[in-house]
Amino acid sequence: MKKLALHWQILIALGIGILYGFVASFAGWQDFTIDWVKPWGTIFIRMLKLIAVPLIFFSLVQGIGSLENISKLSRMGIKTLAFYIVSTVIAITVGLGMVNLFRPGDNFPEDKKEEFQLIYGGDAESKINIAHSTDEGPLRFIVDIVPDNIVGASADNSNMLQVIFFAILFGISMVALKRKKVKTVLDFISGVNDIIIMMVQLIMKTAPIGVFALMASLMVELAGNDPASSVSLLQSLGFYALVVIFGLVFLIAVVYPGLLSIFTKLKYFQFLKGIFPAQMLAFSTSSSAATLPLTMKQCENELGVSKEVSSFVLPVGATINMDGTSLYQAVAAVFISIVFGYDLTLGQQLTIVLTATLASIGAAAVPSAGIVMLVIVLESIGVPSAGIALIFAVDRPLDMLRTVVNITGDSAIASIIAESENKLHPDDGSGSKILNFKRLKKY
Repeated sequence: MKKLALHWQILIALGIGILYGFVASFAGWQDFTIDWVKPWGTIFIRMLKLIAVPLIFFSLVQGIGSLENISKLSRMGIKTLAFYIVSTVIAITVGLGMVNLFRPGDNFPEDKKEEFQLIYGGDAESKINIAHSTDEGPLRFIVDIVPDNIVGASADNSNMLQVIFFAILFGISMVALKRKKVKTVLDFISGVNDIIIMMVQLIMKTAPIGVFALMASLMVELAGNDPASSVSLLQSLGFYALVVIFGLVFLIAVVYPGLLSIFTKLKYFQFLKGIFPAQMLAFSTSSSAATLPLTMKQCENELGVSKEVSSFVLPVGATINMDGTSLYQAVAAVFISIVFGYDLTLGQQLTIVLTATLASIGAAAVPSAGIVMLVIVLESIGVPSAGIALIFAVDRPLDMLRTVVNITGDSAIASIIAESENKLHPDDGSGSKILNFKRLKKY
């Protein structure tokens, strides 16, 4: 009997987890779920985070080290950064367009505003303190890219940009030296990278269990001891959530297909089918970094993106390219402004575009990082940052959805960069790779 594909296993586990969560909430199994089910989801995420830093470091160094010269690296790097910035600005613009069109905060009830402030005020205060502790000037995010201790940077997954900086510097230095001097090092790095990929494959065998545990515990925590009350609270923010979701769907259904059709010959259905397992994992973990191993695997094996491109573009994208998070920040900032009675000018909304773009670059690729960055966006336009208390109740499910968009955007850009480098060879459905016409002319 043929084994069920991993993405179907993850999807089934996702559904069972949601169903179990509803049953557990009404049956009073909250304590049992938190004590005996949730830990397996936590273990799964920890295993993914365990390999995040070594995967990014060794894959980046191998990808850069395999390039023939510095000019090739700089060409790919400039294109990657340009596409990531453009896609982020597009995402923020779409978000602003959606929230100004539908204005979900106009009919927000006053009693619910006070209730949300009371329930989530403590969480909001903690996020504000985190944002203030890191807000030391407009160029702080550039300073934070450069580590003063690579061991310390590697010890914290929130410092991925610092690890990437060191890996790029390490890889560039290898390319600058003569190949015979670094051959041993390159062979060692290649071997370690293969071992890490095998670790990824072993960990992913436990994905269905981890996804079930994550979804089950999430549903129970959202419902608490009063499922009916939680449903009422979620309904109060339903319109806001729908606007965010509509914007995210617009990116996946319109923006990314448009970019892929313009810059590649990859069919969009084939693209979505290829990255579907990574999307499901992103949905359950809410972490681009935790999903990165599977994203790289799917892009290489299913989309035909060369390892040279994926090992450079995707780790960078998981850290600095967060289209879903950027769109959410734009919608949330205007929504909170409307609820608080602020009428934002065009200049303030342009400030949101700039600040959200910079914030997405500095955001860690971990769950709920976007809401910390939202504090900075709100304060850049003079809106009380305590307003994030209004959206805490629905932030977790929206975080899951925007992470799906984040990794979809990364994969789309990786495909575009691979096509531009003649290194995109998708499967034609018969099991063979379609060769690029430009490469055929060489033979």
